[in-house]
Amino acid sequence: MAETIAVSQLPELVGKEYAPTDWLEITQERVDQFADATNDHQFIHVDTEKAGQTPFGGTIAHGYLTMSLLSYFSMQSGVLPEGLVMAVNYGSDKVRYLAPVPVGKRVRAHMKITDVSEKNPGQWLIRTAVTIEIEAVETPALVAEILGLFIVA
Repeated sequence: MAETIAVSQLPELVGKEYAPTDWLEITQERVDQFADATNDHQFIHVDTEKAGQTPFGGTIAHGYLTMSLLSYFSMQSGVLPEGLVMAVNYGSDKVRYLAPVPVGKRVRAHMKITDVSEKNPGQWLIRTAVTIEIEAVETPALVAEILGLFIVA
């Protein structure tokens, strides 16, 4: 679970690396639900028989599904400032999908804060380098820089 800290400590977080999050299994049900939510029913994600005939050997998660899990993982690891009113996604930089995530594999996130700045009074922009690891796979699924805006009272 994310740790709560004083707002004055936010700038001290630059360079802080967090322990990896818990593992999360990527199930076919999750992939199918994502396909339904996004209208992306490409066979490589939802047709186990046809996908089994590709070099991947089976269905794989959508890249955007993997990326969408960053919000979930961010709440497991990292910090939240005291007096937080809300946190919003502010954007992503340098997103790269390096390896497909086969259905049935587990993934987890590694995070490191690379920048903290106060955009306006009570609005803190946090830049985090994230790597999504696939269990027992050397190449990560995803590397990205994500931006979160924390609004504090």
